Amino acid sequence: MDLTRTEVTRAGKRAGKPAGTVRGSAARLGLMAVPVAFFAVFFAYPVAAIVARGLEVDGVWRLGRIGDVLAQSDVRHVLWFTTWQALASTALTLLVALPGAYVFARFDFPGKQVLRAVVTVPFVLPTVVVGTAFLALVGRGGLLDDLWGLRLDTTVWAILLAHVFFNYAVVVRTVGGLWAQLDPRQEEAARMLGASRLRAWRQVTLPALAPAVAAAALMVFLFTFTSFGVVQILGGPTFSTLEVEIYRQTSQVFDLSTAAVLTLIQFAAVAAVLAVHAWTVRRRESALRLVDAATTARRPRGAGQWTLFAGVLGTVAVLLVLPLAVLVQRSLGASGFGYYRALTREDGGAFLVPPIEAIGNSLQYAVAATVIAVVIGALAATALTRRDAGRFVRGFDALLMLPLGVSAVTVGFGFLIALDEPPLDLRSSWILVPLAQALVGVPFVVRTMLPVLRAVDGRLREAAAVLGASPWRVWREVDLPMVRRALLVAAGFAFAVSLGEFGATVFIARPDNPTLPVAVARLLGRPGDMNYGQAMALSTILMLVCAVALVVLERLRTDRSGEF
Repeated sequence: MDLTRTEVTRAGKRAGKPAGTVRGSAARLGLMAVPVAFFAVFFAYPVAAIVARGLEVDGVWRLGRIGDVLAQSDVRHVLWFTTWQALASTALTLLVALPGAYVFARFDFPGKQVLRAVVTVPFVLPTVVVGTAFLALVGRGGLLDDLWGLRLDTTVWAILLAHVFFNYAVVVRTVGGLWAQLDPRQEEAARMLGASRLRAWRQVTLPALAPAVAAAALMVFLFTFTSFGVVQILGGPTFSTLEVEIYRQTSQVFDLSTAAVLTLIQFAAVAAVLAVHAWTVRRRESALRLVDAATTARRPRGAGQWTLFAGVLGTVAVLLVLPLAVLVQRSLGASGFGYYRALTREDGGAFLVPPIEAIGNSLQYAVAATVIAVVIGALAATALTRRDAGRFVRGFDALLMLPLGVSAVTVGFGFLIALDEPPLDLRSSWILVPLAQALVGVPFVVRTMLPVLRAVDGRLREAAAVLGASPWRVWREVDLPMVRRALLVAAGFAFAVSLGEFGATVFIARPDNPTLPVAVARLLGRPGDMNYGQAMALSTILMLVCAVALVVLERLRTDRSGEF
């Protein structure tokens, strides 16, 4: 017999110290076992292996090398610029994207699902493509140069704008997903008591959104702190982040020792940020009144709301759609669909197969990576739900985000070095690519689901335990109906980032099974208009595939059946 909401509520009122507390704690530790094992084997072990190899000389660790590297003025400059541009990019992204999060959460308008997919597409594009698209806008011979003689390439502004373009969807979907489920009557009640609109939003809505805003800001900061493709293309020789310097030391200078030190510096900086974030979020968590997202959205009313709506549409058109339009235009060029037809031919050079086969490879890898990321991320998010969990569980909350802040170059090389002997000899296995992609997808699943899971009133779970429900039944009948929408959003994020993952995949994808980002990078690295045109054509195909997938996801997750 299923538990009804009335039975659970009544039992919650009677519940004191639930009898299932001990059993629930044991179940939580059991849930953590799978994510812990996954990250230990496929993240901690490969990263430790590559760092150890870089610092070890004749069997002795040269820890003094860390001080030597930090003493270099150019390294300190790289570290300063990496931190400064990440903070500036995060602040600018929040400033530009929070109004968009409100519009998508509270307004209902024709074409909303398509526009949400358009907003998300830039995030899944490989960073090298993002950099190239903005170079076509602000570089020599770009759109701004042709119209007004204005060039912004090799400037900080070009980098910051490209980062906003790339991360706009992170804020819109992470913050907007929770915002859409907040009961607007709480803010309306504050206004009836005399509070102004701004004060009601600041004292009622903003505190409720704080965990989601913090999670979005954290993800944006980590992505911009480890920015590679965008800075590599738009920064030129003037600007360099830690990620760019690690790549240079590894692939150009062949100084694995310096690269290992820079990886440790990046790792320590990211760990410090995650520790501060975890402490801040725990202090601001609260149970929220969540409602069906379909009931909170309505058409804009009044001049103010229509102005805000128009402003968000204008921002999306100029900042997001225009670079994508340039991408499509470059893929067509003067030869129409000639670049697309060339994708079906083998060239005997950069590819062992026609480049068009990268599409099927990417889709297969992305589906497998999404399944892995959703399973691992959902288990971790469920275990992290309770605030009275032990220190190990709370610490793992921050550790789950480390793959976003560790050099993808390091992870890719680590896979090749560490996973090359039985029983973990996976170099020739197709699963190696989805595993690397899932490492990046899991943090998105956790960060998307966790604010909603923690917002569910804990008394409902305790009441279900009092009525004799097992932990699995509590999850199925209490948590799942509330977080189904967030789970679909998390799956969409995992699928999107898997399609666009490049840093680690470029080292482990087999030559006869390239992914779309790897194929684009190979074509961009070869001279000639035909190679450049084919790279733009593949990038356009990737953009369209992601758009179709995201539109389908929007239709599924906005089903009016009442199941959320």
